[in-house]
Amino acid sequence: MTQAPDITLEAVGSVGAIAAADWDACARAALTPPAACASEAAAAAYNPFLSHAFFSALEQSKSASPRTGWGPRHLVAKQGDRVIGIVPCYLKSHSQGEYVFDRGWADAYERAGGNYYPKLQVSVPFTPATGPRLLIREGEDSATVAAALTTGLTALCQMSEASSVHVTFARESEWRFLAEQGFLQRTDQQFHWHNAGYASFDDFLGSLNSRHRKAIKRERRDAVANGITIHHLTGADITEDAWDAFFEFYMETGSRKWGRPYLTREFYSLIGQSMSQDVLLVMAKRDGRWIAGAINFIGGDTLFGRHWGAVEQHPFLHFEVCYYQAIDFAISRGLKVVEAGAQGEHKIARGYLPQTTYSAHYIADPALRRAIADYLKRERMYVDEMGRELTEAGPFRKDADPA
Repeated sequence: MTQAPDITLEAVGSVGAIAAADWDACARAALTPPAACASEAAAAAYNPFLSHAFFSALEQSKSASPRTGWGPRHLVAKQGDRVIGIVPCYLKSHSQGEYVFDRGWADAYERAGGNYYPKLQVSVPFTPATGPRLLIREGEDSATVAAALTTGLTALCQMSEASSVHVTFARESEWRFLAEQGFLQRTDQQFHWHNAGYASFDDFLGSLNSRHRKAIKRERRDAVANGITIHHLTGADITEDAWDAFFEFYMETGSRKWGRPYLTREFYSLIGQSMSQDVLLVMAKRDGRWIAGAINFIGGDTLFGRHWGAVEQHPFLHFEVCYYQAIDFAISRGLKVVEAGAQGEHKIARGYLPQTTYSAHYIADPALRRAIADYLKRERMYVDEMGRELTEAGPFRKDADPA
């Protein structure tokens, strides 16, 4: 696959086909957004999900593999032998593990006689966290390389006989760029906590109205009322025994929520070996054994909350382990943001406010494209209005600045 006389594009079948130094060089450069997009300052810091180590753990552990419906098709742009750009991309046979829901599109297209699968998914598997998706090495002409990569995605869609390309949890600047290249624009929302320079958790509580402040104090007290202690594990503190316990939590809770959890036990060992300093496990212990835990990834200025699990059910323990401990940790580290993952309006009462997320979609079939474009126009209006309403209903005092 070629693009221009001096840029060659190739789709490779595993992250292992790309040298870690090349992948990470492209990922690091892409973490600095255009100066014109000042609202994306939080995205400018280190994002562990973009690292070669994280993708390698997903693929080596068989969590993201052709057998699970995630066939790697990473797009690589080169000048000669030099890698200048990468798009993490997968050929998908379903819509699971993405957190941007298009199953309704697939059903409608298939009822009309089309084949929605396979499709191409540009994302970090099982990870609803915003970050760059067009990874371009520092010092390159970013506009030229981005255009080449985008053209390569649509060509790869045709060559793979895929129905579509979906770029999910992209930065806003990429979302706008891809719209200029003919992709449809979609928005959704998550709930993020923002550090307004708090010195302590009590300082954060002081920014809330009385009702919510009292409720959070009660929840934190009740969460550990049964002799439960909370522990932060990172780096060398995360032993294989800790991973065993956490995987048990993940399987227990994930099986109830999703039917079949996505990640394998080996995945956790691999990230423990290659990036344990980027991991925070918040673990709860009672009577000498681990009973619950949440996994977070530590970015340059963001704590990314991912998933949690438990083998014992205690009132408010979920809120303590997932939300309040994350705020505590972010304040202690001086982190600016806690991203608490997908969905969950219950997070608003805990100080997490709506944040718009962005995805872009190339639809090959003109008729399906027109139908989806009409739907997305109405959906974007709904997301905007809902975000305003939920922000106004937030727990902060009217004279406090949650940002």
